[in-house]
Amino acid sequence: MRPAYRTTLLASLLTLVCAAVLWAAYDWFQGRYLRAFSEHTAVFSGDPLRLPDEMAGPGAIRLVHFWDPACPCNVGNQQHLSELVERYVPQGIEFYSVQKPGSHGQLPSTLSSLKNINVFPGSEQIPASPAVAIWDRAGKLAYFGPYSEGLTCNSSNSFIEPILQALNEGREVSATHTLAVGCYCPWPVATTQ
Repeated sequence: MRPAYRTTLLASLLTLVCAAVLWAAYDWFQGRYLRAFSEHTAVFSGDPLRLPDEMAGPGAIRLVHFWDPACPCNVGNQQHLSELVERYVPQGIEFYSVQKPGSHGQLPSTLSSLKNINVFPGSEQIPASPAVAIWDRAGKLAYFGPYSEGLTCNSSNSFIEPILQALNEGREVSATHTLAVGCYCPWPVATTQ
């Protein structure tokens, strides 16, 4: 073989190997980190939810965050939840979290101020997570549903800020049944029969 052909063949082979490595890296990255957004419709009904006895009755406005560590949809709202905590804790609103029974994981350190509730009456009937329930100062459920609709959650598309603002101003809110389309994971807990 002449040197010119050898150089061309070597360059072509090297280009082919580089292209194969890049394709494999892209395929690995896409499979591991990129997830297609599939819209899920969820019907949220707050009828079965009750505050635990030690929290029930008149008091501060209480926000309860329902989450499942295995759900990739939680990542989209954790930054928003951190912003809510930062903004509303100084106004006297109390924040709690309820983790899906049987799951393992913990909230990021930015949400370490949320008080964990291990047993929450009615939580076994939650249709999906992430979800949020808000009780007013009288201890009445004012809102139950998702943080927002769509793939991501932030202050521009959130249902939560207007509700907290209304409750802080003493206005009544009654939004305990919600139909929403967004990034949600099923919550139903297996029960023994």
